[in-house]
Amino acid sequence: MRIGALEAGGTKMVCAVGDENGNLERKVSFPTKTPEETMPVLLDFFEEQKVEAVGIGCFGPVDLNKKSPTYGCITSTPKLAWVNYNIVDAFEKRVGVPIGFDTDVNGAVLGEVCFGAAKGCESAVYITVGTGVGVGVYVNGGLLHGLLHPEAGHVLVARASEDTYAGKCPYHPNCLEGLAAGPAIMERWGRPASELAEREEVWELESYYIAQAVTNYILTLSPQKVILGGGVMHQEQLFPLIRAKVVKMLNGYVRHNAVIEEMDHYIVPPMLGGEPGIKGALVLGRNAGQNIVK
Repeated sequence: MRIGALEAGGTKMVCAVGDENGNLERKVSFPTKTPEETMPVLLDFFEEQKVEAVGIGCFGPVDLNKKSPTYGCITSTPKLAWVNYNIVDAFEKRVGVPIGFDTDVNGAVLGEVCFGAAKGCESAVYITVGTGVGVGVYVNGGLLHGLLHPEAGHVLVARASEDTYAGKCPYHPNCLEGLAAGPAIMERWGRPASELAEREEVWELESYYIAQAVTNYILTLSPQKVILGGGVMHQEQLFPLIRAKVVKMLNGYVRHNAVIEEMDHYIVPPMLGGEPGIKGALVLGRNAGQNIVK
């Protein structure tokens, strides 16, 4: 099956063609501008590739309810030119093939479940810590949707007593994204994360906030694997700090070998490197083409 995959991000649109086994034949990217500038380029690409289905993992928030009149729309995004833009409808009208649609982070967790670090798991959480914080959730063998879709990057965390930074999020003074995403690191410390590798206090604080959120996800979602990706997580010194703090925060309550003895294999980086999102989009396209609801 020849599948098109789109990882639609706020900065760039990654387009690929591949098969149902996650093999990529071609991958290109285009800058994310306005819909009027960007969409014709994307549609031309997939039309020329003669794909049989397209999977889209999209920045959001988005409407994933197929019964909704605004299904397929990007909704209240800060990228104002894209507010209420129906990306699914544009693909259906022009490319004319089945379209699979979900959030970019749900696409990423799907990629890792099918081909990467969470392969074989019935439940997994993918957390990306970068320009923002996004969380993709796979539970009971399928992607989690609900009233909207997971926005767990905005889970509230307890502020460290020594942290006087006001927070970057305009909605919540103490959410994970507002205290731990890349822009918060830059504003709090005056330098980007990539230039702070030797500053232990930076990563102690960062790991404190991320570990709180991971602990909450473990207690509420009970994932079989926790995957931490995104630009901030390129600071590999974060992983042992987060694992140790999660164990301490759980305080013996979760009695499972994954937490007690195998934490190094439980909270892990993505196995697919920079490609979980695009490979997850291939799966979204495959499922749409085969009429699989998952």
